[in-house]
Amino acid sequence: MPAAALPTASVPAASPSPPADPAGGVAATGVEPLAFQRAQLLLRALADPIRLRVMESLGEGERCVCDLTTELELPQPKLSFHLKVMKEAGLITARQQGRWMYYKLQPTALLRLRDWLDQLADGCATPAQPCA
Repeated sequence: MPAAALPTASVPAASPSPPADPAGGVAATGVEPLAFQRAQLLLRALADPIRLRVMESLGEGERCVCDLTTELELPQPKLSFHLKVMKEAGLITARQQGRWMYYKLQPTALLRLRDWLDQLADGCATPAQPCA
């Protein structure tokens, strides 16, 4: 049975002031907590080995697409597809200078994903309630 198609629409940007987390505080990074659908979108964008290589490369700072194609040894159309997926997920931002596009990581998205993973890790320490 084929899997149901998952939505790929872009998610609205975070509100200016982060809401409180379920425990009654604000996330440690001061950014809005991550909703399930947003986490799913980010994780799906990260689930490809090429995109993980792009993330590592951009972890060193902003890069021109021409440098990324050379470093990653990818044809420009293939790299552009992956950059588009990452941009739509909110993992990266782009700016144009002359005829070249420059890409960099979006730190807020990474911080929100980290906070979400931290919440999951914290929950792992909670023992199960006894069955009645």
